[in-house]
Amino acid sequence: MLEIKNLHAEVDGNKILRGIDLVVRPGEIHAIMGPNGSGKSTLSYVLAGKDDYEITEGTITYNGVDWSEMSAHERAAAGMFLAFQYPIEIPGVATMTFLKTALNAQRKARGEDEISTPDFMKLVREKSKALNVTPEMLRRPLNVGFSGGEKKRAEILQMSLLEPTLCVLDETDSGLDIDALRVVSEGVNQLRSPDRSMIVITHYQRLLDHIVPDVVHVLSKGKIVKTGGKELALELEKNGYAEYVDEEAA
Repeated sequence: MLEIKNLHAEVDGNKILRGIDLVVRPGEIHAIMGPNGSGKSTLSYVLAGKDDYEITEGTITYNGVDWSEMSAHERAAAGMFLAFQYPIEIPGVATMTFLKTALNAQRKARGEDEISTPDFMKLVREKSKALNVTPEMLRRPLNVGFSGGEKKRAEILQMSLLEPTLCVLDETDSGLDIDALRVVSEGVNQLRSPDRSMIVITHYQRLLDHIVPDVVHVLSKGKIVKTGGKELALELEKNGYAEYVDEEAA
């Protein structure tokens, strides 16, 4: 279980998160919505342990373990996965080499043997087919020359291989057309499990038509200002965020 208490964080001395309280139980999907600049991506980076994102107050615990002082790779080994809004291209790093290295690093952290090359190739073929990740994509350097949809599908493939227990999707719908959104969402939904929690960060209801959340939160000026069910996302789609921004400013 993820438990965030009174989380305050800043970047380069700028206060971004101003007291977030959040509990995500195993098997739950929580959507976090809010206007630009509300702190959504900052929250994802703080959870992942990104450098330069400093926790100034409050705690993050996952399965009873305090994450506040843990590094990004330690959090990843503990089950954390962050899907980026804009996955980066890494020329010179083969996609298959990257995937195998990442998977074996996680297996080593869990005390498991490294996966053999034949078993790895079989696993990738099985999982990539469902996500429409082609063999040609897998032969390229990581994300190089990929469209927005291809980058997101490759990232969900990575998530599927690593099998994290806490997935944070930072605006996964950015840059996706309708067909790519459907494919990526189906890949995410295949990973839904009683033992896996997800936080889905988005501006728009359209993603939540495909990845239906259990709980929706509105984030404004670094605080969660309203929490509700999936119908809250429909309300936001209809009325926008002005009401909550004004509430926080009052």
